[in-house]
Amino acid sequence: MNISHPPFFELQQQTRRVFLGTSAQGLGGLALASLVNPALLTAGTSGVITRSHFPPRAKRVIWLTMAGGPSHLETFDYKPRLAAMDGQPMPESMTKGQQIAQLQGQALKCFGPQHEFATFGRSGQSMNKLFQNLGTVADDLCIVRSMMSEAINHDPAHMFMNTGTQIAGRPSMGSWCTYGLGVDSSDLPGFVVLTSLGKGGQNQPIAARQWSSGFLPSKFQGVALRAKGDPVLYLTTPKGSTREQQHDLVNAINTLNAQEDAIVDDPEIATRIAQYEMAFQMQASVPELMDISKEGKGILDLYGCQPGDGSFASNCLLARRLAERGVRFIQLYHKDWDHHGGLKEGIAFKAQEIDRACMALITDLKQRGMFDDTLIVWAGEFGRTPMSQGGSGRDHHNKGFSVWLAGGGVKGGISYGATDELGYAAVENVTEVHDLHATMLQLLGVDHLRLTYKFQGRDFRLTDIKGNVIKGILA
Repeated sequence: MNISHPPFFELQQQTRRVFLGTSAQGLGGLALASLVNPALLTAGTSGVITRSHFPPRAKRVIWLTMAGGPSHLETFDYKPRLAAMDGQPMPESMTKGQQIAQLQGQALKCFGPQHEFATFGRSGQSMNKLFQNLGTVADDLCIVRSMMSEAINHDPAHMFMNTGTQIAGRPSMGSWCTYGLGVDSSDLPGFVVLTSLGKGGQNQPIAARQWSSGFLPSKFQGVALRAKGDPVLYLTTPKGSTREQQHDLVNAINTLNAQEDAIVDDPEIATRIAQYEMAFQMQASVPELMDISKEGKGILDLYGCQPGDGSFASNCLLARRLAERGVRFIQLYHKDWDHHGGLKEGIAFKAQEIDRACMALITDLKQRGMFDDTLIVWAGEFGRTPMSQGGSGRDHHNKGFSVWLAGGGVKGGISYGATDELGYAAVENVTEVHDLHATMLQLLGVDHLRLTYKFQGRDFRLTDIKGNVIKGILA
């Protein structure tokens, strides 16, 4: 029986997408071939920005997220006046009518810094004395002490720091970067997330929506790699199955997807095709990536980690390996910075967990000639109050806290902005999260005003309707 198709269907069958899907080798075969020659799939990975708005200073971002809200007063913002007023009432002129997370209606008393500070490097950067290793690279750090956020509770504050809004469903900064600039790696996602669990604080949950692509096509969402066990669930070849059989399955599925996409032109179908391809390639690339035992004793000792330990230090080493392989945006979450009590002991734990690793990441990137084009950002979702909570902790605080940046076109060895004498509010060179996002994009060669996506009739951007580049920290 002869079946006649409508003329438009015959035309659709001649598209490149359908040709690849129905050819003898198929998309799965192309993926298999790419394992031998990754350059085969580098086409089509560019972003919507075909020509940089500015000369890019950074090629990639490594964002170190200290989840829970690290206290700026025990890390990078020493306040001798607060120490002198320890136990005394907090000046009402500062706090009256202000939003306070869990201290509303309570007697507000000053809580002096719980750790000594010291100066490091030729620049004399002031930091917690426990950061002895990080202090050796102090001249590479740009410490911003005047950051502010609009959110004062964990989940909305994470949303705000990641997406520029407290409203769930917006794209994360990593998604915006890969959407705008594309992906350099042919066998790894452009946006990868790693998490680690510390000790000495409350283990606040981290939600996958923090690295969501929101209303952008889902191929731009972050891919979480697990530090222990299988890095990605269901990635390994099932028992009784071979690579060739999986190739046939991927080929068949993508042939059907491509035929449907040729008719309806749905971005999510195209995403599904790309993700099948990526998963097929990751079966070979991810196990090798995660095997840090081949790094050698010198590198493992530099970071202070062991293969498979799932630590923040191991994730910093993995971040460098991901950066080497062309991943555009790498985000590390390190939990347990929520110190409503036991602050002094908790900060000591945290310093031990991150101090050496942060230094090692900077040092390692320098040794490989990658530091100058890698932007590193260290930040929590907010800071902590100068007032005591429960006698040994600090509450959430969003009116002034510290972050630091390094590499990627940022001035090293400087401090930018300041909080008042008690560390309550940013008062000098006040900096908002939107400003940080705008600066990050500029260093990547992108004008934050021009990286937009139309959704529900409106042009959205990472910086929403705000954002100014922090010119004072640019090299």
